[in-house]
Amino acid sequence: MKVVIAPDSFKGTLRAVEVCRIWKQAFAEAYPNAELVCLPMADGGEGSLQSVEFSTHAKMIFCEVEDPLSRPIQASFALFEDGQSAFIETATACGIELLKSEERNPMKTTSYGAGQLIGQALKAGAKNITVAIGGSATVDGGIGLLQALGFNLLDAQGKPLPRGGCALKALSAIDISQANPLLRKASFTIASDVTNPLTGPMGAATVFGPQKGATPEMVQELETGLADFAEVAVASGLADDCTHPGDGAAGGLGFALRTFLNARTESGATLIARLVHLEEHLQGADYLITGEGKTDEQTLFGKLPAVVAELAARHGVPAILCSGAVEDAAKLRSRFAAVFSTLQSVQPLEQVLACAEQNLHATACSIASLLSSKGGKK
Repeated sequence: MKVVIAPDSFKGTLRAVEVCRIWKQAFAEAYPNAELVCLPMADGGEGSLQSVEFSTHAKMIFCEVEDPLSRPIQASFALFEDGQSAFIETATACGIELLKSEERNPMKTTSYGAGQLIGQALKAGAKNITVAIGGSATVDGGIGLLQALGFNLLDAQGKPLPRGGCALKALSAIDISQANPLLRKASFTIASDVTNPLTGPMGAATVFGPQKGATPEMVQELETGLADFAEVAVASGLADDCTHPGDGAAGGLGFALRTFLNARTESGATLIARLVHLEEHLQGADYLITGEGKTDEQTLFGKLPAVVAELAARHGVPAILCSGAVEDAAKLRSRFAAVFSTLQSVQPLEQVLACAEQNLHATACSIASLLSSKGGKK
């Protein structure tokens, strides 16, 4: 038997690499001679770099950058064997997981460290750079990223803007003359499954601001600032508009990357599936098992488990879903051969999180036993 194990992270509990370890152990107990292929997956958010590192021969390059509150931290990016392709996860520099809950404040947080990572990748010789932008702690429109890359964002007096979302309202002019010259020789791809525009009811401030610590008053100020930023960029001839799907991803990083670095956007789940050669590993497989923290009908609209299930279907491989919590199971069965939830009983959230690994292992053992009863080869 060959089983491809390709989960997303179970957010708030276990990263995809840990889920792979647990499932591999469970299946090995039932099928000691089985071929178990572990491919921890991601969709462009937290854990994307770890997935690429686990499944490819990319070299990890470490460097010092600034975190969302401008404190020095160690981060890394992946440089592939060709020496000209790199993979960056911006969350390693400006991610919300880097902050304590009481530190979250998108008026202060900056994407500057993400720009530093891009600068380091360019310095290392990368010319084809993929930027995974999920999980940020910022709603600064990407101005921090641009500042780190040499773009001058100026107020009405011609002074450089400070960092953070609070600076957006003071933007008056954008000078690109001092931008890193290596940018002109590079191409950029955004890995993201977010389709929100920069502004409006579904925009970066309104939808993502509260998740990142914004009060209602902050949301309004950030909304105004993002709109002003877009207006200055359009008036300067640097942008066409701010209504593109995905411009609001990562608090506006999507807009900055598309507008100033000419980046194109690709589904993060599809892109990472290609990088880790998922389809190649599906050849000759008997089953694929995938999952995430919570699955409902929305998963069918491009989330990672649905993407990998669709790829498995192309190769005639049944896809099994095993998630922490499951809603709309009947609809999910249109895409998955079987659907399982790891929750063993109704429990308080704290207990659910504490027992996540135990429940995940127990459910995987049940799945393996079921496959055995159906005639799988041990």
